[in-house]
Amino acid sequence: MSDIIRRDPRAEWIARNRLHPLHAAMQPAQHSWMGPNGVIRKNPHGIGFIGPNGIKRIDRSGAQQGGTTKRSAAVEVQLPLHQVAAPAFYISVVPDMVGGRLSSHDRDLLGLAHQLAGKDGAVLAVVFGEHKESAFATAGVDRLLVLEGEAFNGYAPEQRVQGLRAVDNQFSPRHWLLPDSRTGGGELGRRFAAALGERPATRVWQVKDQECIGRAGAGLQDLARPLARLILAAAECAEPVSETRHEALPVELSTTVARSLSRIEDLGAVAVDPAAIPMAEAEFIFSGGNGVKDWGLFHRTAEALGATEGASRVAVDDGFMARDRQVGASGTWVTARVYVAVGISGAIQHLQGIGACDKVVAINLDPGCDMIKRADLSVIGESAEILQALIEAVEAYRNDAKRDAA
Repeated sequence: MSDIIRRDPRAEWIARNRLHPLHAAMQPAQHSWMGPNGVIRKNPHGIGFIGPNGIKRIDRSGAQQGGTTKRSAAVEVQLPLHQVAAPAFYISVVPDMVGGRLSSHDRDLLGLAHQLAGKDGAVLAVVFGEHKESAFATAGVDRLLVLEGEAFNGYAPEQRVQGLRAVDNQFSPRHWLLPDSRTGGGELGRRFAAALGERPATRVWQVKDQECIGRAGAGLQDLARPLARLILAAAECAEPVSETRHEALPVELSTTVARSLSRIEDLGAVAVDPAAIPMAEAEFIFSGGNGVKDWGLFHRTAEALGATEGASRVAVDDGFMARDRQVGASGTWVTARVYVAVGISGAIQHLQGIGACDKVVAINLDPGCDMIKRADLSVIGESAEILQALIEAVEAYRNDAKRDAA
């Protein structure tokens, strides 16, 4: 087992949140304290561990005393299990699954679904094709239906509408929830509504008192209407599920979805220059800051990774990057799936600009900077050495892939 200390952001958040049901369990046990007379008091019952026979043993190695030995691994948070054995009804959610994983928009949608499901209903997630997601349970999925097959691969909205109609016939969900996004959910939801002959509630940002409140008038006005069966929700429509874990039991369709002759032919993905992708639309951003000393190496690394380049305000002001590449509240707010920050300390304006990014990777010399605290994965070291090693690792991976293909 590796000796590298891994952070658990969820455990740290629960330890800070006094209202969380697991807050008390995440607090460190107090084995000694100073009494009113200045004498150190010890709790003899607090030191030790439970042996294999159920007998409490005293730890004389000093590992549990703290301060003198290596930190133990992060405690895995075990959230309470939410079960619905016999659902009275279903709330169906069709996440976008960009890159095969749940996005922040998808998680907001699952949070809204649980508001509508209550205690008696179950959230049914409908996923098309193969996926890479392993956190359906903590995201709030009670039942998981995966529609696989060549017919659903690529851009196949007509075939997916047929799959959703088959799900509707079998499970008869009380509500359908799809993300009103440009990555597929907005178009699929409107096609599905036309197939069902129902009027959907679009751009919904809140569901309250049996009403859907959506954006109208170019986003300057709110439009309230009765709660619809088909809801196309915007980002941040609800708080994502964070205090419970769910079963995510797999279910299957009782019928086979026949492949129809589609009027749309998917010719596959088109290669696009990452430098030509607008910052607000980029999914993989490689951003540099004041800590980057070799900008030539930085550009080569971004090219090897196929990432869109970004920069902090300091790097832009110093002339190393163009103004349209500045990330932050004073630049461009980004929603990348992966954001790599090289030599960026993490000013508040920059952290605001990357607030909607799913995964943040930080490369920095200062382990106590704000960007390291924000990051999901941190690498402490000299940026030039790390970038060179990253280029070599990418080239080795591609060479191995070519040999396997040959």
